[in-house]
Amino acid sequence: MTPQVIPHDVQGSGPERALMLHHWLADRSSFDGMRTHLAGDAYSYAFLDCRGYGEAMDADGEFSMEEVAGDALAVADHLGWETFSVVGHSMGGMAAQLMLLNAPSRVRSIIGVSPVPASGLPLEGETWELFAGAEQNPGNRKAIIHNTTGERHSDAWLDAMVSRSLERASAPAFRAYLDSWSRTDFHELVQGNPARVFLIAGANDPVMGAEALRGTWAAVVSECRAGGARGRRPFRARGGPGGPCRGR
Repeated sequence: MTPQVIPHDVQGSGPERALMLHHWLADRSSFDGMRTHLAGDAYSYAFLDCRGYGEAMDADGEFSMEEVAGDALAVADHLGWETFSVVGHSMGGMAAQLMLLNAPSRVRSIIGVSPVPASGLPLEGETWELFAGAEQNPGNRKAIIHNTTGERHSDAWLDAMVSRSLERASAPAFRAYLDSWSRTDFHELVQGNPARVFLIAGANDPVMGAEALRGTWAAVVSECRAGGARGRRPFRARGGPGGPCRGR
């Protein structure tokens, strides 16, 4: 489907620019908790709603990672941003990698927050049933959030997260995006891309923790290592000719 300028808002006025792509379970409001901590004098951040989410709830589409990548580039064009970084959370991380294929000279770096790799995230058996059933069953969404956050949060917090997910994601889009990010594999196409990459793994995430990122992103980047202290360590990946992959 033809890319369109999807709903978005810009925070900051700095010369460094970043497109912010949200995760599967919520819209761009999922970034709200970090907004007061952003350096608006140095950076400009564009927060986007994928089709079927938030202010784009009623937007038609095929609801695929390719579409998200195309729409994100259309927003960059609309803003007059020739080059930029992309911050992608979960499924947004996969869309960010597709942007490398569509506009390799424009994407300066990728910051992936528990990002789905270019090889997809195959889900089998009961796990697939859990995720697929989350379209209609709030209990499934709660179980997914509970598991991927290390089973550390209260029922009240989990219920609030589920409520926001149900309110801000249309069921057809939610289900279609699952098929796209779990069953798409283009890692051979993006392999060796020189763009800088910085990966952040949740210390308590059993699905996309540091080991999972090592195992999946190693097929794309040439070297990877972890850094930090006391188990809460950002996962860094080094790219090819571009040298050390540090987010800008």
